[in-house]
Amino acid sequence: MQPTFKIGDKAVYRNHGVAVITGIETIEMYGSLQNVYVLEVMDSKRDRVMIPVDKVNSVGLRSLISQEEVDEVYEILRERPGKFDQQTWNRRQRKYTEKINTGSVYDVAEVLRDLYLLKFDKTLSFGEKRMLDRAQQLLVKELAIARDMADKDVEDELASIFADAVPAGPVAVEEPEPEPEKVVEPEPVPVKAPRTRSGSRPKAKTGTLRD
Repeated sequence: MQPTFKIGDKAVYRNHGVAVITGIETIEMYGSLQNVYVLEVMDSKRDRVMIPVDKVNSVGLRSLISQEEVDEVYEILRERPGKFDQQTWNRRQRKYTEKINTGSVYDVAEVLRDLYLLKFDKTLSFGEKRMLDRAQQLLVKELAIARDMADKDVEDELASIFADAVPAGPVAVEEPEPEPEKVVEPEPVPVKAPRTRSGSRPKAKTGTLRD
């Protein structure tokens, strides 16, 4: 069953975070008229997003979590997995990316917990650090709105939850993520553009492709 929203409601858009329903419009898409939700993602400079009303589930638009679900999220965050797998950083990153992309608040909580604990065990790769920041941003915002709290207060709670995992000794250093190889481009050779019969250079057509 697909959730329904009205103007002013807050919803969670998969991999983007909490958004506000700012409008419900009827537009022409693929040759037919469709009703769409117009969203504005909070804390984002992205332009408004349109989601077809009948494709809410398939694109990953869901309601904010309930108080019961909030409690379940905190249970996940307080769990301590017995042992981390010994996968390489790129395999771990791929697994965590797949979880983030599900849009499930429980999967996001697991990613945050695992990476938060992992950073106390070994040095995270650059990609894993970005994934940790992204998971925390997504989870903090939803928890803050669901509980009517400030983002900073939720961040402090999370830090307190993971305080018991802070190691007494140094953190192990894992093989670093390789930096992309720099490619030196040769300097372009200036080439005169062909002229039209009138003597002016032809103008290039420009356009913007949209999904």
